[in-house]
Amino acid sequence: MAYRILIVDDSTFFRRRITQILQEDPELQVVGEAKDGMEAINLVKQLKPDVVTMDVEMPVMDGISAVKQIMAQCPVPIIMFSSLTQDGAQATLNALDAGALDFLPKRFEDIALNKKEAVALLQNRVKTLARKNPGLGQRPLARLRESLQPAAEPKPALHSYTSSFTQTNNVNTAARSGLKKSYKCLAIGTSTGGPVALQKILIDLPATFPYPIIMVQHMPAAFTEAFASRLNELCKINIKEAQHGEMLKKGVAYLAPGGRQMTIEGHSGSAHIKISEPEQFPQAAYKPSVDLTFDSLAKVYGGDVLGIILTGMGADGREGCRTLKSRGARIWAQDEKSCVVYGMPQAVTVANISENNFDILQMASQIKAEMLN
Repeated sequence: MAYRILIVDDSTFFRRRITQILQEDPELQVVGEAKDGMEAINLVKQLKPDVVTMDVEMPVMDGISAVKQIMAQCPVPIIMFSSLTQDGAQATLNALDAGALDFLPKRFEDIALNKKEAVALLQNRVKTLARKNPGLGQRPLARLRESLQPAAEPKPALHSYTSSFTQTNNVNTAARSGLKKSYKCLAIGTSTGGPVALQKILIDLPATFPYPIIMVQHMPAAFTEAFASRLNELCKINIKEAQHGEMLKKGVAYLAPGGRQMTIEGHSGSAHIKISEPEQFPQAAYKPSVDLTFDSLAKVYGGDVLGIILTGMGADGREGCRTLKSRGARIWAQDEKSCVVYGMPQAVTVANISENNFDILQMASQIKAEMLN
């Protein structure tokens, strides 16, 4: 049986275009179209689709307001279509806060090298979220959104690489024996569902967190600065989009800029960030790439890293985690039940790289217990 899709957009042309693309896949069936948010709410109740694609700006009721009401009344996976602008980034982040699970740019040429690749990407995104539909309203992700609260504590003042993807045999025995180990860095990689998951973790970390935090979130270039700024406003620690050449500081979280690659260079006492154009790493399928960043951390910090893979499609991060673990680092993954998409955490779990799998609501407390005590 095909997955049922509702398309919401005030443009007749765009609705027709999305319908044509989705129905090229026999597993997808467009069961309805809405031209504004109010109509979308009514059709979701009537048609009970498996996935909704939602525009942001519409008459009568905008997409963000519609998402809030749909998730409150009849939860269903929602993919937002957004413009890759500063305003579009802010609106998309608001939609994710409201309950949308994923987003794609309205200009398909921004997400793929050619039309065929763009069509496949859209179809796969919709099918992946459709598979998560049963019981959505009862899933931990719904509880997660309810638990996101701004932090009240003031912030303290801010105090040429080639990825090898190779393993070494220099394994820290403490990681295997369960003994207390030393850390110098926390590293997190994620994709679909990551903005909400990252927020939940970072909002619970104390202002005195004593290590730099390296974050790789699959996200367009126009989005990462706005996302980092939003996290910085909500969290006790300092959070920023990473800049080329800056030195890593304790208690600061650095978000890899979208559309480029971030690696860490130097040594553990004096590490700095390198931002590169994607052409320098043609082997990397993602921009930014978790594998590339994690691999570079292994060169700088060896095994003194806690690496965590959160919700996301694909397997980015598996090889970088493999390299980190071979140096003695500890690797954790988000558990399947609390993931929007289990692809990335599953990849490190099935490969026997992850040592622990935690519900996203437990992840921050586990990090604090591991790294602060």
